Amino acid sequence: MGEEAGGHLGAAGVVDADEQHGGRRRGGHGGGCPSVARCPQWDGPVVAAYVPAQIAGAIAGAILADAMFGEQLVNWSTHDRSAGHLLLGEVVATAGLVLLIFGLARTEHLRFAPVAVASYIGAAYWFTSSTSFANPAVTVGRAFTDTFAGIAPSSVPGFIGMQLIGGAVGLALAALIFTHRRTSGSK
Repeated sequence: MGEEAGGHLGAAGVVDADEQHGGRRRGGHGGGCPSVARCPQWDGPVVAAYVPAQIAGAIAGAILADAMFGEQLVNWSTHDRSAGHLLLGEVVATAGLVLLIFGLARTEHLRFAPVAVASYIGAAYWFTSSTSFANPAVTVGRAFTDTFAGIAPSSVPGFIGMQLIGGAVGLALAALIFTHRRTSGSK
């Protein structure tokens, strides 16, 4: 799982950086934002910097992992991941991740996001057919390695499309679960 983990290094660093930065911006208590939509302080310039930083981090993580394992630093993946069962696995992986993050936010446990997200991704690597990319930046990064964790550049658009669908499913589930909880829990 070494090379696969490298693709997530950049994304994990961004989650942690947001956790730290978000905490300072809100009074030092941690609890970064789970998404651009939920963070009013994330205006256009912040998002314009965040997206390329996450993609660059994922690419750098894949290259670093290849270096650590003695592989060629950049070797475009030849692993076709366009089969329907892999695309379905990516919807499940992404929906679960979004539901986890919004669940942590709604229950005021977002401070656990770095360890919870890492644990979820590690587990979803094994319980989904797609090996749980669950993030467009990670998907781009994993195109830079021809290890088992890689994804052929031609498969990247399909995976990102399924991540968008999975994100929408995760948001819908979060709204369904946590709107009901708020309604039934209020007096």
